[in-house]
Amino acid sequence: MKLNELQAVAQHLGKFDRIQDARRVDDNTIEIIFDKENSYFFNMTRSQSFVYKTKTKPPIKSYNAPFDTLLHRLAGNSKIVKIEIPRHDRLLRFTLTPKSSYKDQKIILQFEFTGKNTNAILIDADETVIEALRHIDADSSFRVVRPGVALLSLPLYQSKENSSPIEDIEHLLQEYWISFENRRIEEVRRQKVSTVNKKIDTLSKSLDALPDEGKLHTRADQCQNYGNIVLANLYQIKPYDKELKAYDFDGRALTVELPGGIAPNRISEYFFNLAKRARNKAKNIHIERENLSSKIDFYQNILYAVTNAKEVNELELLVPKRGTSQRKKEKLKECELFWVEDYKVLVGRNSNENQKLLKLAKANDTWMHVQGIPSSHVIIKTDKQNLPQSVLEATAKLCVDFSVKKPGNYKVDYAKRKFVKIQEGSQVLYAHYETIPVQKEGVEIRK
Repeated sequence: MKLNELQAVAQHLGKFDRIQDARRVDDNTIEIIFDKENSYFFNMTRSQSFVYKTKTKPPIKSYNAPFDTLLHRLAGNSKIVKIEIPRHDRLLRFTLTPKSSYKDQKIILQFEFTGKNTNAILIDADETVIEALRHIDADSSFRVVRPGVALLSLPLYQSKENSSPIEDIEHLLQEYWISFENRRIEEVRRQKVSTVNKKIDTLSKSLDALPDEGKLHTRADQCQNYGNIVLANLYQIKPYDKELKAYDFDGRALTVELPGGIAPNRISEYFFNLAKRARNKAKNIHIERENLSSKIDFYQNILYAVTNAKEVNELELLVPKRGTSQRKKEKLKECELFWVEDYKVLVGRNSNENQKLLKLAKANDTWMHVQGIPSSHVIIKTDKQNLPQSVLEATAKLCVDFSVKKPGNYKVDYAKRKFVKIQEGSQVLYAHYETIPVQKEGVEIRK
């Protein structure tokens, strides 16, 4: 961000006397909330840092690193002493009096828009680092940024920028947001589309690789016939024989290849077992085919929703990042697993998974289903908690996105699992429910 823009930001934010809250809302983005109407975001991505203005939104995930805890405790509900650009450098410094301060103790929240060493740092009155968004060691820079270490000054910045004043900084910060969000949405969308397409391709290959039911029956009959022929000609087979030349029961000559390592008196059993397995597979192959096809439909619904999503938060909900914590690594075979504001959300991808999901759910978990049409069953693990409305609304939208492709207005019913009675298969009756309206957007609606 240019120096004259930062100077305009500092002057503009000077109208506020308190910070209501400060929190990290993305890996590299910090939100400063001054009041209900005014939130400013500091994107501290290396070499791409800037400030933007938009409405506050719940973060996709919570951040609980030491920096986040101290940022909330020291900057949240603090009094602003001054906001400045020290030494005409690319630094934006908030001097604050924390809510819980002793004898008007002051701390500093410093945003550094300095290329590869871009950072957000909490500093005490003695210029010692309390915590930082990024720790920087001596092998990376002459300026160590670590808790308990005195923060050295940056070399004097020689600005070559046009220092013309910014007439409407509020408009500029909103423009920054629009430009940034549009770029980010398309970048994230490409990533998510690629991820979903890989899942669809994997499932499609598995579906294509399924054996033909007719061929399985033919194989079963052949193995059954071989078993009977081996039994009828057992007296001819020697332990070292690799094939049996004989006649079938219609008098036609044939050669049966014999398995190695099996005693002659067990070879017929070997063929009968092959026949049995082939028949069982032929009998159940349609179930496997329906299971794979329904999962493909599920991910195609997600692909459609990703293609039409208008916000990064929505994209991250539809196709979450692969997390690094143990909790985020959790996987379930019975369903698809998501996290909405730290609430675990389980989604059935087909009728079979819907049935398993209903059995997995506990009495006080929240159950969801699109009203009046076949849809995925969704379970929110609540542990007897009262769910925030934002979680209910986000999950209801997921339920629609996972269940239907056609744009339109839908209703999602939700109730405690204990009020949902299983009928046949994944068919249910439910009571004591509430309804959330959901609009699924698409080409038809946007026109």
